[in-house]
Amino acid sequence: MAKSDGTATTPTSPEGEAAPRRRTKAPETRAGALMDAAERLFIEKGIATTSIDEIAAGAQVAKGTFYLYFPSKEALLGALQQRFVDSFCARLQEAMDRHRPDNYHARLKAWVETGLETYLDNVALHDVVFHEYRPEDRRMRNDNAVITQLVTLLKQGDGAGFWDVEDPTLTAVILFNALHGVADDSVAMGQTSAAERKRRVRALTKFLEQALHPAEDDGAD
Repeated sequence: MAKSDGTATTPTSPEGEAAPRRRTKAPETRAGALMDAAERLFIEKGIATTSIDEIAAGAQVAKGTFYLYFPSKEALLGALQQRFVDSFCARLQEAMDRHRPDNYHARLKAWVETGLETYLDNVALHDVVFHEYRPEDRRMRNDNAVITQLVTLLKQGDGAGFWDVEDPTLTAVILFNALHGVADDSVAMGQTSAAERKRRVRALTKFLEQALHPAEDDGAD
């Protein structure tokens, strides 16, 4: 309401008390709340059995609000996948940046350690948001941000003569799948303790270093 002089007034209840103003969430907050609710429900119930109504209720927004941000449940799943990858890459980069740019051994170890820890700490979420394999997933060497990030590290080390990397992209694909395989084996074998994680980090780091280290001169012509 407004007074005759144009200034706003606060609505009042029938008893004459000021009615509380309804607070609305900022757009980015609502989108985040929908994604958070979807994560919880997808892990708990599965994607197929989770309805948009349940996601909206879990985010404490109206069902119509869902469609302001996501045209479908599939689109929401895609956003969850992107958020997972962005967070994964950010943690990897933060871990590597704790070491000098020219300390390639330390940066590679940080990549391995943080990658394994992040995967194992979020395996339920990873499995649910990346549950469905599609043929276009084979394009991961072009689209996988984690591989792209690793390619940069490999090129830097190769340029400095620290490693001998003939094909950085193909090598990154191999190393990424090695990390993924070690993490999956850890889950499958129920070996996810802190001590076991450290053992696997050491083994994987040693393997990667041996694969990347320049070949010794064997004396051949």
